[in-house]
Amino acid sequence: MENESIGFALAAIKTEQFALFEEKYSSKKELNITTSLEFKINEEQKLIGVFATFTFEQAKKTFIKIQVSCHFAIDPNAWESFRKEDVIVFPKNFMAHLTMLTIGTSRGVLHAKTEGTEFNKFILPTINVNQLVDKDAEFIINT
Repeated sequence: MENESIGFALAAIKTEQFALFEEKYSSKKELNITTSLEFKINEEQKLIGVFATFTFEQAKKTFIKIQVSCHFAIDPNAWESFRKEDVIVFPKNFMAHLTMLTIGTSRGVLHAKTEGTEFNKFILPTINVNQLVDKDAEFIINT
């Protein structure tokens, strides 16, 4: 099913974390952004959750941290096609697509949360999703 269309729908968006530490920001220091990614599934509801976390730092001090999750409902037939006994494996390209949607959503959430502040100038840069998602996502299912 790798090259076939996988039916899915965006079921929910959640701002899991948002913190802004104005006192730790200086316009004179170099900026670093770290990105982390986590996938979770809900077998019963056939959902994949993509959790993207972005940390803006200067001198190893965080001044913005945001974590956004997007939850995708997967077509039950597609879900079952990826299942092999007690393991479910979703193709890398599909997971990269869901990740790209989540990063774009995170960009919008960050904009909305910082709108009207000096921190609105911090925009998530373009990210090479293929570097973040470099293999299939494999989950062990409790049956």
